Amino acid sequence: MELMSGVTNPSFDQENDENTQNLSEDAVLRRNQPNQSYFADERIRIPHSESQYFSFKKLWAFTGPGFLMSIAYLDPGNIESDLQSGTKAKYSLLWILLSATVLGLLMQRLAARLGVVSGLNLAEMCHRQYRKLPRLLLWIMVEVAIIGSDMQEVIGTAIAIYLLSNKAVPLWVGVLITIADTFTFLFLDKYGLRKLELFFGLLIGVMAITFGYEYIISKPDQLELLEGMFLPICTNCDANALVPAVGIIGAVIMPHNLYLHSALVKSREIDRKDRNKVKEANMYFFVEACIALFVSFVINVFVVAVFAHGLFKVKNNEIIEKCSHYPSINGSVFPNNDDYVDADLYKGGIFLGCTFGLAAMYIWAVGILAAGQSSTMTGTYAGQFAMEGFLNLQWARWRRVLLTRTIAIVPTFLLAFYTRIEDLTNMNDILNAVMSLQLPFATIPTIAFTSNSEIMGEFVNGWVNKLVATLLSVVVIGVNTYTVINTVGNLPLNWALLVLIISFGILYLLFCVYLMIHMAVSMGAERLLRYNSVKRFVMVQEDTQSIISPHGYSNARMEIPTDFTSTTDLYSNKF
Repeated sequence: MELMSGVTNPSFDQENDENTQNLSEDAVLRRNQPNQSYFADERIRIPHSESQYFSFKKLWAFTGPGFLMSIAYLDPGNIESDLQSGTKAKYSLLWILLSATVLGLLMQRLAARLGVVSGLNLAEMCHRQYRKLPRLLLWIMVEVAIIGSDMQEVIGTAIAIYLLSNKAVPLWVGVLITIADTFTFLFLDKYGLRKLELFFGLLIGVMAITFGYEYIISKPDQLELLEGMFLPICTNCDANALVPAVGIIGAVIMPHNLYLHSALVKSREIDRKDRNKVKEANMYFFVEACIALFVSFVINVFVVAVFAHGLFKVKNNEIIEKCSHYPSINGSVFPNNDDYVDADLYKGGIFLGCTFGLAAMYIWAVGILAAGQSSTMTGTYAGQFAMEGFLNLQWARWRRVLLTRTIAIVPTFLLAFYTRIEDLTNMNDILNAVMSLQLPFATIPTIAFTSNSEIMGEFVNGWVNKLVATLLSVVVIGVNTYTVINTVGNLPLNWALLVLIISFGILYLLFCVYLMIHMAVSMGAERLLRYNSVKRFVMVQEDTQSIISPHGYSNARMEIPTDFTSTTDLYSNKF
């Protein structure tokens, strides 16, 4: 975004003025904020081509952000959600997985377009478009989602190590190991952006091979699988299928992933003054996101199908009988009764080992380990982007990792040390529900900003995008409300706890309404501005916004205030 191009100010001397004119905002930030995120010092150049036809060479140059984004669709929380949906509802929830992935693609497309067109990621845009209190609340919600995701990654990695070591490494030791391996992986970005993206691609490949292997050896019914994917019915569902159904939504559409994707696309050199270059970037990023999410969807289907075929309405004593042929495998994790199997990441690995041999268990563990490690890195970057954008605060990556990983590890470590493995793995259900609760705080701002013609110019959302995206947000809020009511109704609560939950629910809905009013105004509902309360408490004052040109941020010409002394001022709401 060429914010500084062609700007003069009498308070600068001639030399500084000439230098500033030749610097883009991105260049200024890279020079003055060395702790910025991983692509701050390296941008991928897009090869020039006179041809107007599709270019695979250009697609390769744009490839990277979408696959990094897609890793959030393959984290241990997703894998456990897939496993449980197959175990409890067979193939009947596959259509929800498909629908959630398609809706996720829609939201990821909007997030990527925001980053490409405006040159700002979602967190940076929230900093400019919301008042202080709501943007701080949004930041807290994003951090809750990141920490929840981090806890799932810690759990997944610890279970993978526990399986690979065949119980030799206790769970609590595996939890502690995740501290060291995270900092080890942080050094990878020192070797260059493309090598880092290639490494993430390798981890996705490991997941595709390992989970694909389990799919092949289990030989699920293909026709039944396709029926479950494309027929929106739930013939094998009961009340127990509600949790995995909601978990699919919360696990697939990750709230912090929208903040991540809107920032990752800034790693490519795009001339935002050239509308054709912006249009081209939007197209190639969308194609890449389609490919990446198709790969992640196939991997998720592999997991659902394996356990739908092998564990749906299977009793615990049946699995114990199979495990009797493999004394080295911990078959005692299944209770010796006639109840249906209640599967989790660890039991899933034991089941595979007892059914298809030790190799299947170890291959499953390798896949879970790859899922946990890759998600750890992308979660770290999402957290740094959020902190930089919302708070205008740059932290070194190791500090950022230390903070979030410590918060995630403390409760996970206590559970691993003092309770059973079932309690540890069952935490994923709660965490997926937490993710689902945070979704409106990512989807609503994304829709609002990409529907604002002052931000997006000619790339503003059309009515179809606005309608579908808005309906998505309403459905998510409705599902969350129903889930909370249903869950609370089944809990033995005293009056104090009930009052606390009801109060939280009311505040949650009020904040969602607040964000939707802001979204409505961004979409053009200017009648709402007649109300002083909307102008006073919802909308940011005109002189504190960064929007100058109706053609979007990329073409904005700004007059720098005389007290401008650093890029911190550039990122403040002074002008």
